[in-house]
Amino acid sequence: MKHIARSSIILAVFFALDKVLALFRQIIIARVFGLSYELDVFNAANNIPDLLSALISGGALGVALIPVLSEYLEHKGRPQAWKLFSRILNLAFVVTGSIAVLIVIFANPIVRFVVAPGFPAEQQALTIELMRLDLLAIVIFSISGLVMAGLQANQHFLLTAMAPAMYNIGQIFGVAILAPESGYKIGPLSLPGYGLGIHGLVYGVIIGAAFHLLIQVPGLIRYQFRWHPAIDIRHHSVKQVLALLGPRVLTMLFIHVFFVTRDNLASHLEEGAVTALNYGWFIMQVPETMLGTAISIALLPTLAEYIARGDKDKYREMINRIVRVMIALTVPAAALLIVGLPSLVSILGFDQAGSDLVVLASRIYLLGITGHALLEVAVRAFYAQQDARTPLFAAAINAVVYVILAVWLSRWLGFSGIAIANVVSFSSEALLLYYLLNRQMPGFLKLGRAPLRILVISAVGAGLVFFLLQILPLSGVLSGAIAVGMGALAVMPFIWPEIRLLLKL
Repeated sequence: MKHIARSSIILAVFFALDKVLALFRQIIIARVFGLSYELDVFNAANNIPDLLSALISGGALGVALIPVLSEYLEHKGRPQAWKLFSRILNLAFVVTGSIAVLIVIFANPIVRFVVAPGFPAEQQALTIELMRLDLLAIVIFSISGLVMAGLQANQHFLLTAMAPAMYNIGQIFGVAILAPESGYKIGPLSLPGYGLGIHGLVYGVIIGAAFHLLIQVPGLIRYQFRWHPAIDIRHHSVKQVLALLGPRVLTMLFIHVFFVTRDNLASHLEEGAVTALNYGWFIMQVPETMLGTAISIALLPTLAEYIARGDKDKYREMINRIVRVMIALTVPAAALLIVGLPSLVSILGFDQAGSDLVVLASRIYLLGITGHALLEVAVRAFYAQQDARTPLFAAAINAVVYVILAVWLSRWLGFSGIAIANVVSFSSEALLLYYLLNRQMPGFLKLGRAPLRILVISAVGAGLVFFLLQILPLSGVLSGAIAVGMGALAVMPFIWPEIRLLLKL
């Protein structure tokens, strides 16, 4: 098994563990709070802190930092790379803390006019309070996210893959122990309750952020990290990172327009709409993270190394193979899950109306899973070239298209229109970036008849899942899991060429 395959599998395994824990967390949250106004408030309150985290920590800055660190490691060695890392880390901490203070001060108008204008005054007040609390976790993430980038630039993926699971453990502690009034029972185990309500969930987020950082510290020790108390924004390499960061920050800002617009529009709909859309997004993200994100994270340092060596043929060939693999893995996953969802979603414990909302949102989002996965690869392909402007251009177009579509479709289709706008806009962004890549270096998209074969077998697999759900003498989650699992086994021989291709990367 080659390097990228091994790293991707390590990441996928721990992302799977993370998603199992995240699912467990979501089940407890659903059963403690239901589709309630409190949970709507919690999800809305996370919007601006999540944006800050995406911009400053692992999201924008991490992707901008990895190509430059990889170049340093290739040409100047690890000690010099850690000096550069320290300068960026210190700068990120100062900037994050300063912005967090401003958000605390202006939280009231941010919530009332941007995040949740449709909430009544009492819900808005609670949203403001939770948003301010959540910023402490984001300051921690400003360090932890960059530590992930530093370790990944050193081709270390194990501890960075474990970090999200630790984050979920902290949140599970918050919702299962801190939030309930009288404790929470898991099988024969009865946990104590501290009655902090929705605040307990936010405290769990803060604890999870601390765990996210601490699990990665041994990796810093292993790679002989030495902290340097300097920023020096005039240093040429800091300028190099910031030159990539500026467009990347704007790119992430445009991406986050999706979340703010989604919750803004949903806040005017029925109670539980914000939460149902969040659950639908989470369900789509389970396979997308295990497939698209895992492979893309493992891919970026290698693509950056190819560019640093000037080996554009291997760079082009690598992306072509990854595109084939992504299509082969995500299209069947979407087809099987779309059919099996009603049985699987029953584990959340919502009433029928709530379950129907979550299933509807999930099915629509799953139609866009291939676009999301391919977009992750395309963006990293440009960043490996230290080209941040092209992804910025595509993200800006995507943001405009999404807002226009979401506003129009939500008036016409209501709840469904918000999710449909996401599928159309993000899939269009992925197609645009691959078109630009192919113009730059022709030969990226030599896919042959593979897409047709994958579409046909995905349809057959979905039909098998539907048939099994009708005949299995079981009900609920177990029948859904068995049906989807058997559907996956039936599909696998027909996508084996792409699985072998992944193992050789």
